[in-house]
Amino acid sequence: MAFLELTHVTKGFGGPPVLADINLSIGRGEFVAIVGYSGSGKTTLISLIAGLTRPDSGRVKLNDLEITAPGPDRGVVFQNYSLLPWLTVTENIRLAVDQVFPNHALEKRRQIAATAIATVTLTPHAHKLPRELSGGQRQRVSVARALAMDPQILLLDEPLSALDALTRATLQDEFERIWEKDKKTVVLITNDVDEALLLADRIIPLTPGPGATLGPSFTVSLPRPRDRKALNHDPEFKRLRAVITSELLGYGERRKAATVRAKLILPDILPENLDLPRTDRSRPLRPNEIREEEVSLHS
Repeated sequence: MAFLELTHVTKGFGGPPVLADINLSIGRGEFVAIVGYSGSGKTTLISLIAGLTRPDSGRVKLNDLEITAPGPDRGVVFQNYSLLPWLTVTENIRLAVDQVFPNHALEKRRQIAATAIATVTLTPHAHKLPRELSGGQRQRVSVARALAMDPQILLLDEPLSALDALTRATLQDEFERIWEKDKKTVVLITNDVDEALLLADRIIPLTPGPGATLGPSFTVSLPRPRDRKALNHDPEFKRLRAVITSELLGYGERRKAATVRAKLILPDILPENLDLPRTDRSRPLRPNEIREEEVSLHS
């Protein structure tokens, strides 16, 4: 039985559906990456799993229970950190811990927060405010907050896309280390094929929208832990990268081929004559709007 299962899920926002007929099964402890173009509906997909939005049709189930609202069994790491700027690192994490474990003793909640901070190697910065941290450190706080809730599944919505290359590589290694430690089920949303190959057990492309759906699943059998330098010389890594990239490029080509061309109807307007001196120019007018009027002014 699948741990996370989406069955014939469709979602739109008043117009054409953003996602159409999404079918996805993920096993417990599996690390799955969803890759696709920007604007294809990846964040909508993660929002459906998180319970932040409901599908128009179809079902989303976690551990055989239908998802109808957000819950502590799903930890989400957003792209933009989402930290409260007036709270310290510890206080940001404690806010989540206190909500999820209100019946725990105070000392137990403190220990949960401290353990989460240590997991992302931020203990020396636990007293700092978000403005005193780098972008990479803020994202670590966001990860620690999600881990402190002890969720059944971790949802990563392009968490590294705003970071520089060196920080991104460091946090990729952190994600792999954390996953190896706890073996939580992880769904990673990304547009970086190399990142997906470095971290995931399975990679699934998302076709461009509107009406985006999931493409074929690619199993990543590369041994762990994965070293990015060694991977560049690994034949299987090169093969998977080429196949997945080709699949994504094929979606782009098919979307171009399906583009509808229409005649451009220019507005019925007379442009300014830029050859005239500025003082002699009249404002642009529509021919059918030119009319004479008599206006009376009363002082």
